Amino acid sequence: MNDGEKLVGKVIEFYWDLGSTNSYFALHLIKPIAKKHGATVVPHPFNLGYVFKKQNYVLMEEPKVKLRSRKIDLMRWAKRYNLPFQMPKTFPMKTSPALRGALAMRRFGKEWEFMEQIFAAYWERDDASVGELAGLKPIAAELGVDPTEFERLVESDEIRDELITETDRGLERGAFGVPTFFVGEELFWGKDRMDFIDGELTSPTPPRVRRSTLPTAV
Repeated sequence: MNDGEKLVGKVIEFYWDLGSTNSYFALHLIKPIAKKHGATVVPHPFNLGYVFKKQNYVLMEEPKVKLRSRKIDLMRWAKRYNLPFQMPKTFPMKTSPALRGALAMRRFGKEWEFMEQIFAAYWERDDASVGELAGLKPIAAELGVDPTEFERLVESDEIRDELITETDRGLERGAFGVPTFFVGEELFWGKDRMDFIDGELTSPTPPRVRRSTLPTAV
């Protein structure tokens, strides 16, 4: 499906960043919800580093006791949903190359598969190479995309501008972090909002704004 083409049926928009622990869980937890309702998940890369700078927020400056508690809680989520999550040794890391990589793979209809691969590499196998083009190109090749063309797209002004547009659009709609989901114009923030998304898809709130077009679906 090309950018701007209309989607038919229920749609869940998913704003994500590779550097977000909660985006990792959301990537997995949204799939059974979408399947239950026959909904399409439309991903939107959201440059969290750029957003944090605008918000003057530095994750690693939070109290150490809070960071330790967060890690324990993440491992509880991994155990509950039987996911092979682990905290990588390199954290946080720059994610804009991976975000641009997803937009490049959108051109080939491989965006979601690419996302699954990079999330698994970083959050399951402690492979921080996906923060750089050198680690992303083999994944593109594995998915059947010429790595040279992939690199050209990732480094292009077109893709760089598109990532800015995706992020700014999310901010304009009220997203302030990830994962953020939209069903219509209803915003749901966090990996623990799946019940609310399920409810919205079952009995939707009357839409405040109707959008006629959306980017590439998966």
